Amino acid sequence: MALRNAVLAALLEGEASGYDLAKGFDASVANFWLATPQQLYKELERMAAEGLIETRVVQQERRPNKRLHSITPAGRAALHAFIAEPAKPTAIRDELMVKIQGMEPEDAPVVRAALVEKSDWAKAKLARYERLRTRLLNGRSEQAYLEESDRIGPYLTLLRGISFEQENIRWSEFALSVIDRRIAARAQ
Repeated sequence: MALRNAVLAALLEGEASGYDLAKGFDASVANFWLATPQQLYKELERMAAEGLIETRVVQQERRPNKRLHSITPAGRAALHAFIAEPAKPTAIRDELMVKIQGMEPEDAPVVRAALVEKSDWAKAKLARYERLRTRLLNGRSEQAYLEESDRIGPYLTLLRGISFEQENIRWSEFALSVIDRRIAARAQ
């Protein structure tokens, strides 16, 4: 999947600056797609050149001018064409899993520290996702939201991100308990 498809999907929510998109990616799309701000800005330039988005400049007095992007009919068509394509299987590429796979007994303390960091990161991300969920629901039940909202995709992907981080936390806690027992047994 190209970054452009994630950007087009994000622009369905409305006009946004590159900064807004980057911030939005961190809050919502990051549960299934990661991009650096540099990658995002380069992609926005390419998408504008290809006519997938329109960009307008908003003059600002005390700040640099703001560039606002919106999806064009060609962009919507490209997104719908992408949606119609068969989805490719997901492949996990996780550096920590390689470290755990190759861990020798003497590596356990270093790997443990990396696991704690991963767990803390997942907990922080889960908290952000839960805050976003509360904002999306806006006092409604989940059922009411899903029945009343025009676009349910952002909520469904958010739920997937929530369950992903919950599983990361659960697995990290299990792995930490195993490593802690091994470290304690080795110390005796």
